[in-house]
Amino acid sequence: MLDLKSIFASDGLLSAQIPGYRERSQQLEMAEAIAETMENNGVLIAEAGTGTGKTFAYLVPALLAGGKVIISTGTKTLQDQLFNRDIPGVRAALNVPVSVALLKGRANYVCRYHLERTLHDEHLAFVNRSEVKYLQQIERYAAQKSSNGDKSGLATVPEDASVWHHVTATRENCLGAECPHYKNCFLMEARKKALAADIVVVNHHLFFADVMLRDEGLTELLPACNSVIFDEAHQLPETASLFFGESISTGQLLDLAHDTKAEALQAARDCLILPDAIAALEKAARDLRLTVTEDHVRFSLPVMKKKPAFTAALNTLQEKLVALGGILEEQAERSEGLENCWRRADEHISLIKRWRDDAETAENVRWVEVYSRVMQLNSTPLSIAEIFGRQLAATPRAWIFTSATLSVNKNFDHYLGEMGLGDARSVSWDSPFNFPEQALMYVPATIPEPPHKDYIGHIVRAAMPVLKASRGRAFFLCTSLRAMQQVHAQLTVAFESEQIDYPLLLQGEASRSGMLKRFSELGNAVLIGSHSFWEGIDVRGAALSLVIIDKLPFAPPDDPVLSARIDKINSQGGNAFMDYQLPRAVISLKQGAGRLIRDESDCGVLMICDPRLTTKPYGRKIWKSLPPMKRTRQLVDVELFFQQNSHSPAH
Repeated sequence: MLDLKSIFASDGLLSAQIPGYRERSQQLEMAEAIAETMENNGVLIAEAGTGTGKTFAYLVPALLAGGKVIISTGTKTLQDQLFNRDIPGVRAALNVPVSVALLKGRANYVCRYHLERTLHDEHLAFVNRSEVKYLQQIERYAAQKSSNGDKSGLATVPEDASVWHHVTATRENCLGAECPHYKNCFLMEARKKALAADIVVVNHHLFFADVMLRDEGLTELLPACNSVIFDEAHQLPETASLFFGESISTGQLLDLAHDTKAEALQAARDCLILPDAIAALEKAARDLRLTVTEDHVRFSLPVMKKKPAFTAALNTLQEKLVALGGILEEQAERSEGLENCWRRADEHISLIKRWRDDAETAENVRWVEVYSRVMQLNSTPLSIAEIFGRQLAATPRAWIFTSATLSVNKNFDHYLGEMGLGDARSVSWDSPFNFPEQALMYVPATIPEPPHKDYIGHIVRAAMPVLKASRGRAFFLCTSLRAMQQVHAQLTVAFESEQIDYPLLLQGEASRSGMLKRFSELGNAVLIGSHSFWEGIDVRGAALSLVIIDKLPFAPPDDPVLSARIDKINSQGGNAFMDYQLPRAVISLKQGAGRLIRDESDCGVLMICDPRLTTKPYGRKIWKSLPPMKRTRQLVDVELFFQQNSHSPAH
């Protein structure tokens, strides 16, 4: 067993290398549990409260284990932070010759083939001049000898610029070994480095895409790997559901049409029936999207079947796709690109057929999601437990799942059941922060329950005196985009009428990182956000002293996937509300509440507007799962808290 005590001690190896390092008993205990799990090829579920230092707790055993370790994180931002900051720091402290690689999904790397094709595409017209400028910058970036082709290395081109779509590959339009640039492909180079490395940092999307598709470069990594560590493991049920299911979108079909057009110009100009077939597919895809007038909505298949226009449009789309596939099959031998388009058309035809086949989907729920320009047909498993359980049983290796939010009041049954982890060892370490002194939880006594027609008006009126007491410096977290817009509109009016000049920032006005930077610099802003700001955000110090949550984050019961899962649990004699909906809401609420106290010197108020926290029998289960803050229903206690803490070091 490794001697971890000397490494994590106040005068140990980490302390000598890491600025501001503090010894924490929870961190050492967690590291020892992880080291033991890795040694025995076990499974460990490790919940570690904010401030435990869970990253170092898993990195030290991972770097000292001697085998190959895959570390999977929730986001690409966390991936970059681990690779560029945390791992180099711990590796230097331990002085071990461990090689590390970063591997992302293919859409994160410039594709030389698609870049070259875009540069020569006379039919491609970008919406604005800046996109043309971005294309030139990407061309220069790809030509540099030092470049690894990773999008994140080119900060001058925004991550959401539409030009990226044209110069990166998808699983569908990548030519693989047939590509003329295969030998100097950025993605292949990243995969080679990952194969040779001791530690490989991936993200959950990449991990599950590979597990299901055997495509994203981990296929060869996983068999050789001794341990898998999932950070932000509370996100896994959602991500796994996404990849253990299937989907096909009108966007993919329009991409196929676009790529076929470009390939035909180079290799099949004389095929006169191809342009008409491409145009017919494009029209059919757009017509299918137009059968639903709303944006950002989800419908179950039974609901969609009641819309005759949808069924007719889907029939037409299928017909046009089959027609295009037939032409492409005849033209496929003329170029690798056309052959790729034919294979994609064939795959899309199969997906749509499976989605429509009632015999195929006994254990899946079929549903439609509509975005502003795209419609997606989805098939999602009702349970991922059995599928993921098979992954665990496939090869002996250690599996570690860690997050600040995995249990409901120290009970892990929900997570274990959802992930198919059986009776795996589960441990929870409390945060080392002094929550009774540092934080106050406030549930106003005057707000009606959420179904009330003026619920948003009530919570904004209740929030106003709290925002004055905190002098801004707040996150206002909403459970839906609609509520977020309403809160913003009503706060804008209230601030104007009372001549309050705290800056109001609304999610979507800029990138998340840009908004957080501005929020911290302003020092008295109120940021109104939805799901993007509930987790993965770390604002320390006085700039964030108040977190307001509009209501308990229960997922809408009319969501087709949730609705089908509820029906299944209840039909099997379970209690879907207590066994499934409540635990998910608790984990989500813990994430939102976790934005408040990020440091030993932070202090602040958590305001939860929803009275069900105190009036419903399940409310106790919820607040007992939150950190042990003092609780109040009186505004005067909130005002007193801010007065008393206005002179603390962070404030």
